[in-house]
Amino acid sequence: MDREHQVCPSCGQPVAAVVRRHKTLGAFVPVWRPGPCQNPRCPRYAGREHPEQSRDKRGRA
Repeated sequence: MDREHQVCPSCGQPVAAVVRRHKTLGAFVPVWRPGPCQNPRCPRYAGREHPEQSRDKRGRA
C-alpha cells in the first residue's frame, strides 16, 4: 500500500498517512500506516475518545 493511498480500515474513506518507526537489524525504518479517520460516523473517528487510550497500564483512568 502506498503512503499516498491510505484508507480507513473500518469505513474505507481516504485518510492521511502517518509514519511510525520499526527497528530492523539495528536500524530504524519508516512504516507508513493509515492515520486517524475524519468521518464522524466511523467507529475509528479521531474526535471520539477511546476508553483504552484514556487509561494507564494498570487500568486506572
